[in-house]
Amino acid sequence: MELGLIALGAGLAVGLSALATGYAQARIGAAAMGAVAEKPELIGRAILLVAIPETLVILGFAVAAMIILLLGGA
Repeated sequence: MELGLIALGAGLAVGLSALATGYAQARIGAAAMGAVAEKPELIGRAILLVAIPETLVILGFAVAAMIILLLGGA
């Protein structure tokens, strides 16, 4: 039972962070492409703003790895 709850917590850490990243990138990407359509010189900033939410998934994966390694081995 304990191992199943640990796996569930790790899965939630990755899954919810991935959903949040997708939501954020959808909003930011639409706004960024609208800005690029108006001013093409903003493409560098637009790419940077779309890439920033990806760190949320990376952090979710790191938390899931820590959950599994620290709690799963105990």
